[in-house]
Amino acid sequence: MGNVLQGVATWIHQVFVMQFDGWILLGFVAQFFFTMRFVVQWVASEKAKRSVVPIAFWFFSLFGGGLLLVYAIHRKDPVFIAGQAMGMFIYIRNLWLIANERKSAAMTKVD
Repeated sequence: MGNVLQGVATWIHQVFVMQFDGWILLGFVAQFFFTMRFVVQWVASEKAKRSVVPIAFWFFSLFGGGLLLVYAIHRKDPVFIAGQAMGMFIYIRNLWLIANERKSAAMTKVD
């Protein structure tokens, strides 16, 4: 049992301490922003007592996903790059749709 615990401790040290650098820090910051989108969506839904996707969800998705894409490119991970790049398209498209909807609503109020 002692060898297993020692092996786990060695692995944790190698993964989380020895390779820690600015890129790993960027990856953690990016993951934080990406995770915040779920927190924002959950809080908004709890307040409304129904499922809600606030605009902040899409901005956290865009910012966190963009940072994760930079991190994935640096790590040269094709699966991670493809996944984050597709996500970026979706986040930008949703923000575009929201902006157009708000623009239309504002024009309707003026008329």
